Amino acid sequence: MSTKYIIVTGGVTSSLGKGIICASLGKLLEARGLSVTIQKLDPYINVDPGTMNPYEHGEVFVTDDGAETDLDLGHYERFLGITTSQENNVTTGRIYYDVITKERQGAYLGKTVQVIPHITDEIKSRVLSLGESGKYDVVIVEVGGTVGDIEGLPYIEAMRQLRFDIGKKNTLSIHLTLVPYLKAAGELKTKPTQHSVKTIYEIGLQPDILVCRAEVPLESGIRTKIAQFCNVEVEDVIASIDAESIYEVPLLMLDEGLDKRVIEKLSLKCKDEPVLDKWNSFVKAVKYPRKKIKVGLIGKYVEHHDAYISIVESLIHAGAMNDTKVEISWIQSDEITPENVDKKLAGLNAVLVAPGFGHRGIQGKITSVKFARENKIPFLGICLGMQCSVIEFARNVCGMAGANSTEFDPETPFPVIDIMEDQKENLETGGTMRLGLYDCAIKKGTKARKAYGEDLIHERHRHRFELNNKYREELEKGGLVMSGVNPERDLVEIVEIKDHPWFVGVQFHPELKSKVIAPQPLFVDFVKAAVELVGEKSQKL
Repeated sequence: MSTKYIIVTGGVTSSLGKGIICASLGKLLEARGLSVTIQKLDPYINVDPGTMNPYEHGEVFVTDDGAETDLDLGHYERFLGITTSQENNVTTGRIYYDVITKERQGAYLGKTVQVIPHITDEIKSRVLSLGESGKYDVVIVEVGGTVGDIEGLPYIEAMRQLRFDIGKKNTLSIHLTLVPYLKAAGELKTKPTQHSVKTIYEIGLQPDILVCRAEVPLESGIRTKIAQFCNVEVEDVIASIDAESIYEVPLLMLDEGLDKRVIEKLSLKCKDEPVLDKWNSFVKAVKYPRKKIKVGLIGKYVEHHDAYISIVESLIHAGAMNDTKVEISWIQSDEITPENVDKKLAGLNAVLVAPGFGHRGIQGKITSVKFARENKIPFLGICLGMQCSVIEFARNVCGMAGANSTEFDPETPFPVIDIMEDQKENLETGGTMRLGLYDCAIKKGTKARKAYGEDLIHERHRHRFELNNKYREELEKGGLVMSGVNPERDLVEIVEIKDHPWFVGVQFHPELKSKVIAPQPLFVDFVKAAVELVGEKSQKL
C-alpha cells in the first residue's frame, strides 16, 4: 500500500483545534494497526519558534534531534506515542531560507525564482519526504493558519498541486470550520462554514470531509444544509463538540465515524475496529479520579497556559497513573516575595518551578524553592527551575551570600550557574542552545533512580546555562546530591536533597517525553509523593 496523505486545513477563525483533530484522527488510525505520522506546516516567516516570546506562540516543543518546533508536535507525540523530528515541522522561514540558499548556489540554473513553482515545489518535497521514507502508511499534514490568510496561500496551492501530482486516490482533504451558536437566536449558523468552504474552493482545494466545531450537537437538518451548500455527502459532515478533556476527542471522532470515512475514501487496509482499551482506561482515570492534589505551577507566563502545555499534560498523565486529579494553581513568579510567600503558596500539596528565560520573576522562583524546601513540600524544578533551586541552596544552606547565575548577575561572587563553555561564542540566539536528546547516568539509591528504574536515561534539553562544576564539591558538602550527570561532558543533570520527602531539580525537560501510553516517570513519582504526603497529613488530623 502506497503512503496516503491527509491534508487538514482550518477556516473562519484560528484556535479551532486542528492539532487535536489531527492527533485524534492519527490515534484512531494508529489504533487500527496503521503506521501514522503528522506534519505541521506553519506559515510564519520565523525559521522556527525558538526565538518567539511564549506569549506569542506558547511552548516551544523540542524533538530528539534538537529541532525547536510548534507545540502541536507535542500533541502528536502524546496521542500517538510516536517520536517526531525536525521533518515534522515546516515553516515559511525555513522554506524561503532553503530556496534562497539554493538560488545563491546556482541550483536553479539562472531561472527567475518565484513562489510558483519554486516555493510550492519546496513545500511539496518536504511533505512527500515523510511518505517516501517508507515508514508510514498515512501522513497527516496540518496546514497552520486560517484559509484566506495571505501567508498561507503558498501552502494551499502546494496542497492543490500535491493532489494533482499523486492523485486524489492517495490524498484526502479535511476542512475544519466553525458552526457558531447564537444564543439570542437560539440556533446554529452555517453561513461561516459556507463562506470558508467557498474561500478554499476559490483557491483550488476541494474538501472531502468537513469537521464542524460547535458548542451544541448538529441536528440532521443542519448537517444536510452544510452538505448541500458545501458540496459534500451528509456522512462527511462531522461534528466536533466541545469536550471536557482533549483526550475525549478521539472517542468523539470515533462516534462520529471520522476514521471510517477516511478509511473508505482512501481504501486503507486495516483492522475493522480500533483497539482503544488502554486509551479508554486512561480517559476513565482522568474523568473519575478517587484522589485530588493541588500543585502550584510557579512561572513567568502563567497567564498564557499554552506556554507550559507539556507540563500540564504531563501532570494529567501522572495523575491518571496515581488515580488522582491534579489541580493546578497558576502562580505568577514575579508576584511572590519573602513577605507574601506563605499566603501565595498556602494550601499547596506540591510545588513545580517552571522553565523560562530572563531575569524577570527569578527572585519569586527562588523564594518559592526555599518555601518548598523548608516546609518539606514535594518539589520539582525544571531547567531554570532546577537552576533556581541550586542558587537557593547555595545562598541559604551553604552560606554563599549573593550566589547567582551569570545570566542574571555577571558579577556574582558565587556563579553557581554559569553559561556553558560552548555557548560563550554564540552570537545568534536561534537554534544555538544545547538542544535535543542527551544521556544522563543516575546514581543508585536516589529518588531519580527509583522513579526511572534505570541507570542510564535519555532526556531532551533546551538551555545555555548549567551548574558550575567549580562549586559541585561545596554544594555536595552542604547536602545537595548530584544524582544525575551527563557521562560524556560531566554536566550535572539532576540534583536532589536527601532529608526531604521529594525534592528534585532537572536541567532537562522531562515534560517533552510524557505520553498517554508512557507517562513520564519523574512526574508520576512527583505526584505520588504529593498524594502520599496528603495521606499522611489526613491521618495525623
